[in-house]
Amino acid sequence: MIKLLNNICKVAIIFLLTASTSFAADKVKLRLNWMYYGSHAGFALGFVDGTYAKYGIDLDIRSGNGSSSAHRLVANKDSHFSYGSCGAMTDLVAKGAPLKSIGVIDAMGTEAILVKPDSGVKTIKDLKGKKILTTANAGVNTFFPIVLKNAGLKESDINITVVPDGALVSSYLQGSGGSVGILGGLDDKPAEIKANGGAQPVAFPYSDFGVNQVGYCIAAHNDTIKNNADIAKRFIKATMESYAKAEKNPDAAVNAIADIVGGSMAEDAGKAQSREVLDVTLGILYSGANKKKVLGLNVASDWDSMVKLMKEYNDLDKNAKSSDFYTNQFIN
Repeated sequence: MIKLLNNICKVAIIFLLTASTSFAADKVKLRLNWMYYGSHAGFALGFVDGTYAKYGIDLDIRSGNGSSSAHRLVANKDSHFSYGSCGAMTDLVAKGAPLKSIGVIDAMGTEAILVKPDSGVKTIKDLKGKKILTTANAGVNTFFPIVLKNAGLKESDINITVVPDGALVSSYLQGSGGSVGILGGLDDKPAEIKANGGAQPVAFPYSDFGVNQVGYCIAAHNDTIKNNADIAKRFIKATMESYAKAEKNPDAAVNAIADIVGGSMAEDAGKAQSREVLDVTLGILYSGANKKKVLGLNVASDWDSMVKLMKEYNDLDKNAKSSDFYTNQFIN
């Protein structure tokens, strides 16, 4: 009889714990800047190993169509959080989008002009009169005019052609319309080009032309920050814990993406590509100004530098303060 009662008590306790966990879980939608690639491995790892669930987050990770598109979906409350270019988010906020960065993953920008090695382009000046491809909502578009100006070129000197989302690398490899290059990130595009049979591209990093920017951030709606701060705090804690785990065990993070996406990303070549991309992201989790290496921190001086740049070249409101675009209230 005592044994039976003990068993009943155990079942009751398990039921109560399960019910409590189920009740506590909040459905949260994360919008990525693009289809899954290596930089997203931290999110994938946290989903697969239960880190988000531990913090009461029932996470729904959705692919996106560029940073600006991802951030807009948070601004219109389709999604709770977005991962995308901080520069693109800043541009949207300046135009009225009710968003803020609540955490930074890629602390420094990896944006670049990437050209075919057989294109004859040896310096950025050689791009004059050439065609470069991009996609409509890519965050890499935000600072391109600044790069050109600092390089002594005009926007009219280069033929920028927009191609459909998902067709950027294939169009580049085919030389669509006589194009010689693309605008893309050094974190993912060279690996994707090589994985599809192309040669290592020649890169002109934006940072070589005076564009020092905060890279990719997690954005939230101002209403979420004000009215659902607990969800934002738990989401950020889970995310930073997940990326810290990815730092220690990048292969586990790559395997997590493979588990979620399957297909070619679960094959050896796909995993190798994801790892190459992830390694770039893990190498820029902290900017030089983040002296204490606080993961996710919005570093004031980094934002000051980027906002100053955007005021000078991107017609950002001269009265805007860099602190208008971020908050560290959820970063430990």
